[in-house]
Amino acid sequence: MLYDLARTTADVDVIAILSNNIAARHLIALAGKGSGLHRKYGIYLDIVTIASVPEDYDQRLTEMFSGSFKNLRLLALDPYDLALAKLERNIQRDRDDVKYLARNIPFDLDILKDRYQKELRRLLGNPRREDLTLKLWLDAIEEGRRQSAIDDQRNPVA
Repeated sequence: MLYDLARTTADVDVIAILSNNIAARHLIALAGKGSGLHRKYGIYLDIVTIASVPEDYDQRLTEMFSGSFKNLRLLALDPYDLALAKLERNIQRDRDDVKYLARNIPFDLDILKDRYQKELRRLLGNPRREDLTLKLWLDAIEEGRRQSAIDDQRNPVA
């Protein structure tokens, strides 16, 4: 939502930074799927279990809707961290999201590669596979940029 990605969803993905499972279960009971929040407002929290995030992601979080809620702060990953959090799962929706972010932010690919190498790679279960995934993503982003440049040359804006 912060980056204008046009995909309708009823869940708010949450990366659990809570110190124990009891707190996470309590949070889901209060605001998870099927909770009073979900029944009343049609929105719920969904704790993300598949994503690995770069080490210092918490230093780069952006507050959304600052001051809008009395007892709630919503923080979003920065766009590079968001992209890297999708690396291990790597389903089509994730690849589309990364292409969108790369095009609309637009990404500095050196920052993405550097953050992957310094803050994420050693945390991954299968870093060699994710090295390949990142390379494929970077190639797709670069190809998309080349194609956009060609399209811009063919169809200049008056």
